[in-house]
Formats: sequence, structure tokens, C-alpha cells
Amino acid sequence: MNYRIGRKIRGRLTRRIKFISLIIFIVVVGLIAAAFHIYENDLRPPSNNTATQLFTIPAGSSVTQIATNLQHAGLIRSALAFQIYMHLSGLASQVEAGTYDLSPSQSLSALVSVLTSGKVSTKLVTILPGRRIDQVRADLINSGFSPSSVDNALNPSNYADVPVLSFKPAGVTTLEGLLWPDSFQKTPETDPTVIVRESLEEMSQHLNAQVQQQFAAEGLSPYQGLTLASIINQEVSKPSDQTQVAQVFLSRLKANSTLGSDVTALYGALQAGHPGDLGIDTPYNTLLHHGLPPTPISTISSSALYAATHPAPTNWLYFVAGDNGNTYFSTDLATHQQQAAMYCHKLCGQ
Repeated sequence: MNYRIGRKIRGRLTRRIKFISLIIFIVVVGLIAAAFHIYENDLRPPSNNTATQLFTIPAGSSVTQIATNLQHAGLIRSALAFQIYMHLSGLASQVEAGTYDLSPSQSLSALVSVLTSGKVSTKLVTILPGRRIDQVRADLINSGFSPSSVDNALNPSNYADVPVLSFKPAGVTTLEGLLWPDSFQKTPETDPTVIVRESLEEMSQHLNAQVQQQFAAEGLSPYQGLTLASIINQEVSKPSDQTQVAQVFLSRLKANSTLGSDVTALYGALQAGHPGDLGIDTPYNTLLHHGLPPTPISTISSSALYAATHPAPTNWLYFVAGDNGNTYFSTDLATHQQQAAMYCHKLCGQ
């Protein structure tokens, strides 16, 4: 009797489990079907409006950022659908930075085809912080400009009317350190002089009257201030360290001590054809010569410009950039040498 009852109970449980499993299966299939229907719908154009609009993808943008911006611009129905489509199609790495003519009447697949086929209305040309003028030249050539057009564009005589050029000493024949780092739009018809001029004009805006006054308060001309900012930018990257490094260098200048900057010595050695030789005697070797070098040594950054005009209220006389990314400051030579021995092996050539 008990055995038969047990069989009946087990049978009922089995049927109930099967029924519940069937319901769950139907629900899951339904959800998948609904999700697929939503996804397919999101691949459709967001509207019938055939008007085009410019859409810019900055260099270094992620698929998530691009998707969000496209949805905000009304060019796709769903940022998530865009990301799924890019993942499934394997096209994420083929999207080019630049400015595109896009329309909300395009399907998602048609829009992606534009973004991955190089059909840009304009491309972005980027001048990076911390780049020497020869590196800027190479970057412009790599962006599609001819070497001869770039060489012409980097000739300072083309920009005598740009305010920042008035700060360049008469004997200096390079734009080293005068270009403001930014991204600039380029069409197939753009001449590199247009981009260089825009960069110089941006530098003129950043080197405003207030900044000039702050440099003057430290006993520096605007050009000397840019030179100091370029050295700071090459020495350390952390903004809080940069303001302290600015204080060290300004203290040394006021004390008529050598700056003792390896990065200036390395710049001079490279220009002299002896890369890596800290002992080569050039006007840029501040291990040997007092004062600032004759020109900046690279493009600057906004944080380095801020540091050069806002030195930290500290009394450091020495610093060493450690291999671990930290900067160590000190007020005496003995401590500085100890810190260099402890923290700087690869960078200091030990």
C-alpha cells in the first residue's frame, strides 16, 4: 500500500517537474525570441530623416563611448545593439577616428560600414604633449601629409602674424615647444600649415596676459617659461610632482645653480648626433651650463604649463624620478644620492 502511494506521489512529482520545466523552457524561448526581435528592430534606421549630420569620433574612443554618442546624436536606436553588432561582426578595431557625414535614415549596418571603411569627411590629426619637433614632423607625415609640405608647414616664417611667434628669440629657427598639443580636423584638401597655425593660435590663447605676468613674477620671459614647462613635462608626468619640480628648477635658477636636468642633456646629445650621451657638451646640457637651454625641448602639456606658473610652496633642491613612477624630493645632496641609489636604477642607468 505504502509502495503504491509512493509511486503515485513520485509520478505526480515527475509530471509536475516536467510541466514546470516545459513552462520554463517556453518562457526562456519566448524571452530569447523577444530579445532577438528587439535587437533586430534596433538595427533599423532610427528615423526617415535623410538629412546628414557631422559626427566626430575622437582618437582613442572605445566602442561603448562611440555607441553612447551615436545614440545621443539620434543616429542609432540603441547603444547596446551597436555594441552587440560590433562584437558579433568583429569590426570594433576597424573604426577610424575622424568626422563622418551620417544620417538617421541609415540602418545600423550601413552606418557601421561608413565608420569602418575610412569614409571620413575629416580625419583627426593629433599633436601630442611631450613630442620633439622632429617627432611632430613624423606624426604629421604619418597622418598623410607629404614630407615637403610638412617641412614647409614647420617653417616659423609662415606665422609671423601669430601672437606666440612674437615671443620667439630672433636667432631661433624652429617651432620647438610653440605648438599646443591637441587634435585637429583634416580633409583631403587640408594643407598642414592650417593645422600648425591652429596649434600655434591655441598656444597664443593659453599664453595669455595672466600667464605672462606669472612668468614675469618668476623672472622669466614667456619663451623661457615655455622652455621651463617643456623640461618639467619631460621630467615627471604627475601634476602634483610637476609643481614641486617647478619649484626646484626655479630655486636653482634664482640661486644661479645649474638645473642639472638629464632630459635637457639628452635632448642636446640627440641634436648633436650622440644620443644617450649625458656628457656631450651642448648648449642644452644643463648638467654643465647654468640657466635654461636656448629653446624648449618638446611640446608641453596643460599641467606642465600650470606647474611652471604655480610652483609648489616647498623648499626642495633636488629630486629623482624613481623606476616605480614616484618622484622623491630632498633638500640636501646626500639624501638625494641615497634616494637615487635606492629608487632609480633603470632610469638613472645604474
